[in-house]
Amino acid sequence: MKYFDLHIHSAFSGGQSSLEQLASTAKELGYSGICFAEYFQSEVQLKKLKEEITKVKDKINIEIYLGFEARNPKELSKLVERRRMFDILLVQGGDLGMNRIACETPEVDIITHPENNRTDSGLNHVLVKSAAKNNVAIEVNFREILLGTKRTRSMIMKNIAQSIKLAKKYHAPVILCSGAISHFELRDPMILTSMANQLGMELNEAENSISKVPERIIKQSEERKSDKWIMPGVVVK
Repeated sequence: MKYFDLHIHSAFSGGQSSLEQLASTAKELGYSGICFAEYFQSEVQLKKLKEEITKVKDKINIEIYLGFEARNPKELSKLVERRRMFDILLVQGGDLGMNRIACETPEVDIITHPENNRTDSGLNHVLVKSAAKNNVAIEVNFREILLGTKRTRSMIMKNIAQSIKLAKKYHAPVILCSGAISHFELRDPMILTSMANQLGMELNEAENSISKVPERIIKQSEERKSDKWIMPGVVVK
């Protein structure tokens, strides 16, 4: 079984480790691929990132996908326009408005930590139904749990468990990610699946969320770059 971590930030995007450090550690932990998530700035930046990814990918021998994370509707609109130029589109969750937009936008692959800085999960049955319809994966972010204080960690886990419960009920995809900004924050895939199991997922569901769900996202990304692709679920034969 192949494992993927599709939400990792390097020193390029304010992280604390180089892409090479992250890729090397991820490979040692047993991952087949990672997604390096950045914040879009310009076409020049995009070109440089692709060059860096190619160099590190060849050196470490691990799949590296380029992702961009939108933090507001304006950034998301720009990224949707450039959707074929990169691999993974993430939307930074937490704000209720952004959670809604992310779940309703079929070009989005992952809504990251929808419970971020909230006292609730940031999702409800309406939003999760939209996520299921549009194949938007709801992230379980290990870093949110890892860095939570003793007082807030229980609330974060409770909110994530609620999101998982809703996702299971309405058949929305769930994806496990480290959210790491340092190679020290990367975790073995089995640690992530064990955590998800404690939050309400069956072990096979947790394994799918770090293998089959990201594989489906990657496959869709490859299809999107084809000249025959029109929109999610629609291709020219």
